[in-house]
Formats: sequence, C-alpha cells, structure tokens
Amino acid sequence: QVQLVESGGGLVQPGGSLRLSCAASRSFFSINYMGWHRQAPGKERELVARITSGGTANYADSVKGRFTISRDNAKNTVYLEMNSLKPEDTATYYCNVRGRVDFIVLYDSTYWGQGTQVTVSS
Repeated sequence: QVQLVESGGGLVQPGGSLRLSCAASRSFFSINYMGWHRQAPGKERELVARITSGGTANYADSVKGRFTISRDNAKNTVYLEMNSLKPEDTATYYCNVRGRVDFIVLYDSTYWGQGTQVTVSS
C-alpha cells in the first residue's frame, strides 16, 4: 500500500507564495496522473491542478497563471508552486495520485493524502 504525505502549507499574506510537496511512501508501477485538489469550509472538493504521466499539466481556471504543478519521479514527489496567493485560495489542499502500486494490480486506484492547510490572510 502507498501513503501520500503533504507538506508546505501554512499562513501567508495575500500576494505571497507557498510550495506544497507530496511525497509517496513508495514508487508506483504506473501512474495515470498526479494532482492537487482543495476543499474550503462548506464547499466541495475541487480540482486545482493535474499532471499526467506524459507531462501534460492542467489547471483550474481560478489558478491559471499563478500555480505550477511539477513532479520529481526519482523522489516520488509532486509539487504545487503557488504564487500571487489570494484569500480565495484558502483551503485544505489534498494530493492525489491515480495509478497502480505494483504490477499484479490490474487496474488503477486513486490515492489521497491527509491534506495540508493553506491560509491566505493579512
């Protein structure tokens, strides 16, 4: 089984930056995509950014031009660089990976981290 551990959240002023990291406890046999979702109080979880196994990145309209997703395959880690942060970005951010943890599993599963809190406030 695999665990995803997020880090890098915290309190930042509007206009500031944070870099979130998500490290997997083990490598995956194969990966469909790696990404980040967020959930604000009283709202449903929403997709923020996703990067496919081929390196194609997609972003929610609300974060385009401000957030950048990247990965380091050697470290089994995905990152989210967040710039020009706004109060509306305040949420718990969750890492997720869809893939196969070993070769004997015949289908993909989706794995979630525990979340890291991002608060943007003056």
